[in-house]
Amino acid sequence: QQEAYLSQHIGELVNTETFAFYQESINHLQEVLERVPEQVACDLHPDYLSTRYAQVYSQEHAIPLIQVQHHHAHLSACLADNGWQSSAPVIGLAFDGTGLGTDGVIWGSEVLVGGYTGFTRRFHLSEMPLPGGDAATHHPARIALAYMYACGMEWESHLPSEQELCSEERTVLRSQLNYHINTPLTTSMGRLFDAVSALIGVRQMVSYEGQAAIELENLCDPEETTSYQIEFDGESILVKPLLEQINKDWYSNIPVPIISARFHNGLAQCILEMCRQIRVETSLRTVAFSGGVWQNITLLTKTLALLRQAGFSPLLHQQVPTNDGGICLGQMMIA
Repeated sequence: QQEAYLSQHIGELVNTETFAFYQESINHLQEVLERVPEQVACDLHPDYLSTRYAQVYSQEHAIPLIQVQHHHAHLSACLADNGWQSSAPVIGLAFDGTGLGTDGVIWGSEVLVGGYTGFTRRFHLSEMPLPGGDAATHHPARIALAYMYACGMEWESHLPSEQELCSEERTVLRSQLNYHINTPLTTSMGRLFDAVSALIGVRQMVSYEGQAAIELENLCDPEETTSYQIEFDGESILVKPLLEQINKDWYSNIPVPIISARFHNGLAQCILEMCRQIRVETSLRTVAFSGGVWQNITLLTKTLALLRQAGFSPLLHQQVPTNDGGICLGQMMIA
């Protein structure tokens, strides 16, 4: 059987209405396709409504439950979307905002080596604090200040993010960071875009997912060819040296479009270097792209050009969304 059927777009399962529609869609597909599930696959995150639904469903119907790591599902979704039938591993670039890792940290910048049957985590951003957890995604200013705090950088009074928060908010934020109160760690690439956007005054608060990153990309100067140097420490992509370079340029009154371009260029170069290193270690040349960050056409275009020039073979999503709309396909393939 070489067919997979995905539901229509449902959106985030964050309220009663969408969850009810989610259940209706599952029942509808079973009726239309005349199929009875033999097993259930879901995410690792215990608090997702989809995870809870899967757990109850598997118990009520006495069928196996397979929980799949979020970024492994992204990688597998891209492979399936390209008709990949080999058991051979590839290099996977799974970049997004949030996905629970196998170590309990919120992942999101995962450079993987693997395929349907498993994966190894080869590179990722260094862990940064996320004060307020998911709530922080609405406030890039707080993310920027938290990242600066973690990097030992001072909150100067004329910083855009510092000015966004009143003194009471800054005091609470500093206490959260000092005492690790509701401050999970993250390696999210999406949150790095939020932090950079806020740090240079582009967007301090968002009203929709990805707004800060979208506005940062839209300002990118297409003529700028220089890039920030991104450093590594083992498997960690270091955030501190990157933020220091960005901060220095902002203080030097370098125009925001140039800073944005240097950031995008630096990430593309960084990805090339990581893929080169993995190729030396494994001889792999196929690179699968998945995750919501790859909706950033500027970063995608720059990265593809560098990888193709270096002899890599990229795999991009064809029919299934690169964001979480394609996760279910990857979960199914792994299961």
